[in-house]
Amino acid sequence: MKAEPAGTTPPLRLFAGVRTAMLILAAVTALAGPAEAQIFARPRPGPSGAPPGTPPAEAEIWPFPPPDPQSWWDEKRPVAPEAADPLGERRLGRGQRLPAIDNGVDAATYRLWGLMPLQWQLLREGEMILEVWVRPARNVRQSIVRITLRSDGHGFVQGRAGFACCEAGIGRRIGFDADLPPEAVKTFLALRDDPLWQAPREVKEVHDAATTDVVCVSGVGYDLTLLTRSGSRTLHRACDDVAVGQVADALEPTLRAALGHDPRFDVLFHDRIDFSLERQAYRDFVAGGGVLQPRPNSRAQPPGSEPAPQPEP
Repeated sequence: MKAEPAGTTPPLRLFAGVRTAMLILAAVTALAGPAEAQIFARPRPGPSGAPPGTPPAEAEIWPFPPPDPQSWWDEKRPVAPEAADPLGERRLGRGQRLPAIDNGVDAATYRLWGLMPLQWQLLREGEMILEVWVRPARNVRQSIVRITLRSDGHGFVQGRAGFACCEAGIGRRIGFDADLPPEAVKTFLALRDDPLWQAPREVKEVHDAATTDVVCVSGVGYDLTLLTRSGSRTLHRACDDVAVGQVADALEPTLRAALGHDPRFDVLFHDRIDFSLERQAYRDFVAGGGVLQPRPNSRAQPPGSEPAPQPEP
């Protein structure tokens, strides 16, 4: 047999040594506890890709560095959809003035609700805005519906609802902006010249000399505002079926137009709008010789108002 050079290890002995070392390592790993076993375990690859639910645009560049704070102020933002601001980007014409709104709602209140203030709406000939505020007497869960008709024949409906109390903003505010079906536009155009807008702002029933005022403690108040190029007109009706029935022809289609866009809004009206009882009560009242007269020295709280904090008992 040929002798191996000095300083070298025969192949068989080398293989046997490696095999023995591997067996020893396996035995140590088997006898080691969980913490020690992690030393010998192969590292598992970490999670790759964006977390579940990441928007596609963000997932493409994941992971991404935090944005430059200055970009919050400098970068352009998406333009609001047309239904969110149907009369946007208009400028005052020569001799034109901003409308005077008499419903008592200031511009800041409209902004809290996510609506363009009526005070800033520039209407052209033939255009109109019909707005209804709904305010239950026993809670602060208010809702608003606004109908906008443009001179190009397009109509829009906007709805808002939320708690108008006890927070810096409108609590649990929801809203939607949508196109109005073409067939509904004709219905609202007919309301623009309805005689109901000539009625007193607030009324009381008069049957005879013994008639007394109705005090609203558990009903619902409605504030209706019609805005046209020539000006605005507001009516307030609350609790009394006869008084509400007088404006039912405007209330019913306006509130119905807001259903079907957001279930959270629909549940406030139990998924239906029906003023047939109030309408009939008003007709019977008039047929019996009753008269709705202006309520003297009375002006309801403006829509959007909230109760002041009450003292502890």
